[in-house]
Amino acid sequence: MAKSIFNRKGGSEQAEMSFIDHLEALRWHIMRSLLAILMGAIVVFANMDFFFDQVIMGPAHKEFLTYRMLCAFSHKVGLGDAMCLADINLKLISTEMSSQFMMSFTIAFVGGFVIAFPYIFWEFWRFVKPALTEKELRKTRGVIFWVSLLFFTGIAFGYFLIAPYTVNFFAAYTLSPLIQNTFTVSDYIDNIVSLVVGTGVVFQLPLVVFFLAKVGIVTANFLRTYRKFAVVVILVIAAVITPPDVISQLIVTVPLWLLYEISITIAARVNPGEEAVAAPSEWS
Repeated sequence: MAKSIFNRKGGSEQAEMSFIDHLEALRWHIMRSLLAILMGAIVVFANMDFFFDQVIMGPAHKEFLTYRMLCAFSHKVGLGDAMCLADINLKLISTEMSSQFMMSFTIAFVGGFVIAFPYIFWEFWRFVKPALTEKELRKTRGVIFWVSLLFFTGIAFGYFLIAPYTVNFFAAYTLSPLIQNTFTVSDYIDNIVSLVVGTGVVFQLPLVVFFLAKVGIVTANFLRTYRKFAVVVILVIAAVITPPDVISQLIVTVPLWLLYEISITIAARVNPGEEAVAAPSEWS
């Protein structure tokens, strides 16, 4: 079996590897990860009708789970149809002969990546793990589980909340009644993919902060100092992608804000005795 990254454990039976050995080990980790993505992509491609009609196009249907739950919630709290969605006036076209065929491969590849994500990170962790000390390994125990959990939570959040709000907003937005919104299928898919996968990546923020705090780049005081700016950014994002009602905006705002607060707590626990960072004015 190929050995992974350089050995920092003095006295270990594993000899320190050369740069070429590192590249060889990395190559095999990447190859196995690509194979896992390919296997997932084959599964998605074999079931393309389901994945396109029910998954990719889901947020464009009035009967999408998020819309039905919000409408039911609206009636339950006495708001009537205030949060119920009207018909989505979304029209998609294909302007290139091969666009739909190529979109099938895009959907298959992205789906394969999402399905294989835990294995991909496991391969990455196998490459990095030998470089860590015993103390660092104890502190990162269960990292594969937490990274995967945060990723899939972000995927679900992006797909069931951000994506439908975004689709609804841009489908209904128009500068003039004389202008009709007609989008290409490739543009629609690119936006859905970037939103959903991007949110999965954003939900890695607590773990990113953990590692940045470990090396001293980020501190809890730094995050607290710029908390107000982070909250403003989150509020702006929520206001743009959601309908103009407070409840919908809170549904998007609260999880993102909690994610930031969790990151502060993690940074504080990593460096409990940290010094106060400079105020914003001192950075200018």
